[in-house]
Amino acid sequence: MALAVALFLAAAVVVAAQAASSPGHRDGTRRVSRGTTATPDHSARRLVVRAPANPGSSWTVVARSYGSPAAWIARRSGVTLLRFDQTYVHLTLHTGSSDGGVAGWTYGDQITRREIHLLVAGFNGGFKLTYTNVGFSSGGHVAVSLKPGLASIVTYANGTSAIGAWQQGVPNAGERVFSVLQNQWLLVDKGVVATTVSDCILTCWGETVGGVTTTARSGLGITAGGELVWAAGEALTPALLAQALIDAGAVRAIELDINPDWVSGYLYVHHASGPVPSPVVPGQLGIYGQLLAPDSRDFLAIVAN
Repeated sequence: MALAVALFLAAAVVVAAQAASSPGHRDGTRRVSRGTTATPDHSARRLVVRAPANPGSSWTVVARSYGSPAAWIARRSGVTLLRFDQTYVHLTLHTGSSDGGVAGWTYGDQITRREIHLLVAGFNGGFKLTYTNVGFSSGGHVAVSLKPGLASIVTYANGTSAIGAWQQGVPNAGERVFSVLQNQWLLVDKGVVATTVSDCILTCWGETVGGVTTTARSGLGITAGGELVWAAGEALTPALLAQALIDAGAVRAIELDINPDWVSGYLYVHHASGPVPSPVVPGQLGIYGQLLAPDSRDFLAIVAN
């Protein structure tokens, strides 16, 4: 009996160490952004995702975790919006085989086995890492050095994510950072659109195919309550993207990738055979493999806690 107890305790230590090696300790409870936890209701399924064919302007629940709403969709004036409650889900930053490479990363160029059955959504990351004013770091590895002042998606070791200007609002003092994606400057700050969205479109907000100012664009914002909001559309200016994020409640936001080849988002409906991706942006060209196969570009996934 003593030997059996000792073996059980040793196994528990190993499992705990493995669970703590990536952001957000997965211990059967749901982490709340305020540092408390909510006990799961096991009478409901851990994760249910659905993808409505024609979402309207009002928020529609698309994912439930243990019966509680975890993600919503809306479509307003040509902009698809996905909203995520970080009480029930967390964000993971993935490298691409070209953007960052495949070796040494906790989250590489495709959805991992640890995420596959908890996957809610996935969407494009930022500009190519060879572009100016970008940065990328994850799990102690750096692909492109981080720069003060750049708009940053910061994911802490406890699994919660924040958005702000690097060293000018993020990271939070005393919080251990797991990953950072930087892309240009803040598109929205304190609920206000950046002043350059109309008179500095190509220089400040990225080169476009054909030099047009209206093109496919995407962005990620955060609300005052800590919810994440992804926005994307096939015919947007920086001003339209920023305003859509503000109207959805974002107080800070970062522009992600632009141009039709790169702007894409998916919800993942789960079946016995695995998740089936459902495109969410009308007219999107799509990502080869829909993030379930290796991809050359970095991307972001939303995973149930």
